[in-house]
Amino acid sequence: MKVYFLGALLFSTFLLSAAEPPRTPTTNKVYVLPIRENVDTPLAYLVRRGVKEAVKAQASVLILDMETKGGRVDVCMEIIDIIDQFKGQTITYVNREAYSAGAFIAVGTQKIYMAPQSVIGAAAPIFVAPGGGGPQAMPDTVEAKMVSAISAKVRTQAEKNGHSKEVVQAMVDKTTELIVDGQVINKKGNILTLTDLEAAKIYGTPQKPLLSLGTVASLDALLNKLGLAQATVVHIKRTGVERLASWLNVIAPLLLIIGIAGVYLEMKTPGFGAPGIIGISAFLLYFLGGYIAGLSGMEWTIVFAIGLILVIAEIFLFPGTVVPGLIGMGMILAALVMAMVDRWPGMPAVPSVPQLRLPFTNLLIAFAGGGVTVWLLSRWLPHTSFFRTMIPASASGVVSAEARETVQAARVGQIGVAESVLRPGGKARFGEEILDVMTQGEMIAKGTKVRISSHSGTEAIVERAD
Repeated sequence: MKVYFLGALLFSTFLLSAAEPPRTPTTNKVYVLPIRENVDTPLAYLVRRGVKEAVKAQASVLILDMETKGGRVDVCMEIIDIIDQFKGQTITYVNREAYSAGAFIAVGTQKIYMAPQSVIGAAAPIFVAPGGGGPQAMPDTVEAKMVSAISAKVRTQAEKNGHSKEVVQAMVDKTTELIVDGQVINKKGNILTLTDLEAAKIYGTPQKPLLSLGTVASLDALLNKLGLAQATVVHIKRTGVERLASWLNVIAPLLLIIGIAGVYLEMKTPGFGAPGIIGISAFLLYFLGGYIAGLSGMEWTIVFAIGLILVIAEIFLFPGTVVPGLIGMGMILAALVMAMVDRWPGMPAVPSVPQLRLPFTNLLIAFAGGGVTVWLLSRWLPHTSFFRTMIPASASGVVSAEARETVQAARVGQIGVAESVLRPGGKARFGEEILDVMTQGEMIAKGTKVRISSHSGTEAIVERAD
């Protein structure tokens, strides 16, 4: 029971820590995020990790150091949503180029500055054929729908951050003509792209720059211009594993299926060996994917481990007590779900339905696939030569499969006494030997005489002896 109380206490601690209050910028810290690659899932993971670090550090300014040719629109919108979680000042420094999705992300920040000879724009959506087929022409109707949807989202961001909606529209929609103060900035049929000088040119009454607040020679010069020369500047570095996380999260359901199958095989073979190692490794890779992606911390890996310990304790140390096993299974399920929930400081302890959609989808796929896999293994594997060779290869300090079968055959018919309540699993004593036993489904009280009728794997199947 001590294990049960320890697990429950730690689980409650993690739930309380998940509900920490929101953090507001209070320090003179500047976080710099490099947007120096195609806008794809690994970049979203990098941005999420960096923004969460900035939020936790209560930084006052977040700067995107941008040089990108663009990328996926869906990932771009995800990155914009991530940046919105930062409550301080957000700035884009176009270090060289911000094309397409890069321009969208820039508009998603409150201020834009540009380096000399840098460019921004050319944000019209294109279709890229799978497998590296390159850009493809879209049907007019499809293109019109996509342009309309994307331009509406980006105009919303532009309006929220004080940028010109007309300029953004001209970057997305080639049918848009942009005229400012009587000057044709962009002709109909063209996609707007601006140099640093064009983006910073002043128009209108009251006067206002077209898009950029100015041309600045370097990132250090920008910090000086903003009065942040004495601020603590933290540069977020790429770890090189964000791309690994993108693959791990794509195959997350498969990792869970492998984990379930590995644990099942380990339970059906004596000792601890290859199936258990493979299963546990698959679960660890699942949690690693969520951790690298910046979705969750390693605390849920600890919750999973404690839950697994409670389940093992229920099976081998306290059979029939039920409570540790139920608590353990609850902790395991909670850990598997929360490892894929994107949490931010100040969010409620209980995730919302949209936050739970991805982890629940992964779990449903995994449970369905794991159930089918376990059923197939239980029907096919015991009758194969591979199963007989796997047992001595995966066991540590145990007898061979043939010797085990001989011992089990000799036990059939033996009468013993239930050492614990059999619900239906538990322990029973046969002479000087205590065995793991299981009934055919009925519950047998502690102290009842039982007879071994057969075996299933390493467990003896028993029935009432009277």
